[in-house]
Amino acid sequence: MKSTITAAICLAFLAALSIEGMSVRGIGMDLRCQCTKLESRRMAIKSVELFPPSAHCKDIEIIATLKGTGDKFCLNPATPWVKIFIKKMLAKKP
Repeated sequence: MKSTITAAICLAFLAALSIEGMSVRGIGMDLRCQCTKLESRRMAIKSVELFPPSAHCKDIEIIATLKGTGDKFCLNPATPWVKIFIKKMLAKKP
């Protein structure tokens, strides 16, 4: 009887851990940097997502979606044309 209760408690604990782990991914939180390779060449950009430095990634991440293909690339924030593009994009925001 005692081993059944212990097994049930362990099973409930493991289930809670797995559910908690899934919920972090489910809300879109990533626990590491998304950009492992940075692109510097000019592209036909449809949209851009900016991710400021955080506890999980010390870098600013700029993820561009391309026109036509919808492919996503990480832009190098140190590239001059990217700096100008982001500055213009931020100036347009209300």
